[in-house]
Amino acid sequence: LDAIKAREPGLPVIIFSGHGNIDTAVAAVGRGAMDFIEKPFEAERLLLLVERATETERLRRENSRLREGSWGSAEFTGNSPAINAVRATLKRVANTGSRVLISGPPGAGKEVAARLLHAWSSRAEGAFVLVNSARITPERFEQELFGEESNGKQVRPGLLELADGGTLYLDEIADMPLSTQARILRVLTDQSFVRVGGTRQIGVDVRVVSSTTRDLTVEMAEKRFREDLFYRLNVVPVAVPSLAQRREDIPVLAEHFFTRYSNDQGLVPPELSSEAMAALQAYDWPGNVRQLRNVVERTIIMTPREKLNTVETDMLPPEITGGQLGPAGENLSAIMGVPLREARESFEREYLSIQIRRFSGNISKTASFIGMERSALHRKLKLLGMADRRDEADKE
Repeated sequence: LDAIKAREPGLPVIIFSGHGNIDTAVAAVGRGAMDFIEKPFEAERLLLLVERATETERLRRENSRLREGSWGSAEFTGNSPAINAVRATLKRVANTGSRVLISGPPGAGKEVAARLLHAWSSRAEGAFVLVNSARITPERFEQELFGEESNGKQVRPGLLELADGGTLYLDEIADMPLSTQARILRVLTDQSFVRVGGTRQIGVDVRVVSSTTRDLTVEMAEKRFREDLFYRLNVVPVAVPSLAQRREDIPVLAEHFFTRYSNDQGLVPPELSSEAMAALQAYDWPGNVRQLRNVVERTIIMTPREKLNTVETDMLPPEITGGQLGPAGENLSAIMGVPLREARESFEREYLSIQIRRFSGNISKTASFIGMERSALHRKLKLLGMADRRDEADKE
């Protein structure tokens, strides 16, 4: 035991012996063993302890990476007003212990927000336990969350029990069965629960953070989500913006991901051409930061290494470069069949639409980038019949 602990201090160790007694067990635990089993033992108990030890070690390593900042917090890289506001809110509430409900589209970084909240809190040394509501079948939900008991003996600890002293993250809370919602409500009220098949109340000290991609007001109106649970969970609401709402962060995010995945492949991180960066900023990113990360990884994998010094537009996936062509790019023959003035107007309309979208509707930044005065750009938009773009400018 001493040799194992000297080499791997954090490794859970289970000792079993045919010559042990209470004093031996106490001494073993005092010297760092997780548990002591005296022979003969029940296989069921050994399996339970091994499962618990495995989960404990996984959570320890995961939380260690989280504290060191090596977990994927890159989704929050950037200095846009939208992401700065989210970071500020998370830091403000981290140590309060208040329940937080995180909303946002898929791939925007809701789980990252929850993990940062945990890492910045006084519970950072405790476990961060993820409950993926969308992946657990309704039939098994309560067993997974609350654990199981049979004949007065613990058969399997639940995720709630594993989160004791830490943070329980309920991902996609709208997918939780109504019956489980009722039990979670009681846990939030009483800070205790009963295992499935058990009778004894078990106290827990957990901070509950939840997230959703759905509109919970609609779910409540349709009677799919409990209103009383919503108000228990929604003490501090945090809305994670889509990538399209923080386009100014795309350059730093893209550079970060290109550096990370290049290093993983043993490559020198490439530069991004201005055209490639413009294409990334103009794209709408329905999959948000997760999709951007996947696009970068795919680009590095699919591009021949000798060409990877500079990322050009043609190295990006077709859905990215195709997205900026619009109707004119999809049907070039249509342009060839119209007079020069009409073709030029079609191009200008498409070009300005892309640039305005790239700069999140900011007309001043768009005018500066394309080399026009702001007033001249206003006139051009009016001339091209892009009144909606002019309206956006008036709101600045």
